[in-house]
Amino acid sequence: MILLLNMTIIITFISNIIMILSMILSKKSLKDREKCSPFECGFDPKSSARNPFSLHFFLITVIFLIFDVEIALIFPLIYTFKMVNFFIWMKTSFFFIIMLLIGLYHEWNQNMLNWTN
Repeated sequence: MILLLNMTIIITFISNIIMILSMILSKKSLKDREKCSPFECGFDPKSSARNPFSLHFFLITVIFLIFDVEIALIFPLIYTFKMVNFFIWMKTSFFFIIMLLIGLYHEWNQNMLNWTN
């Protein structure tokens, strides 16, 4: 038990020394704050965090995720082309593509694809 306590104290001491040394030796300054900011996030990192967030960036993210999942679902559909009956495969792929087109039409009607909004 004493050995475990001693090892815990030594490990904590060494890790704290390493963290303090890295903070002292790092070359970061306030001017480098812009490099650490998120890329294309839709807000200024130097302003208040309580400002309203643009909903347009959220909608574009949702559209991207929908079409990203679409691609992940189309690959197995292509792979199973030779494994199943052609008419079942055609019906499934037709239904899938129709659902995607309905979603795209809905996004177009809601002006989610209009960047000037």
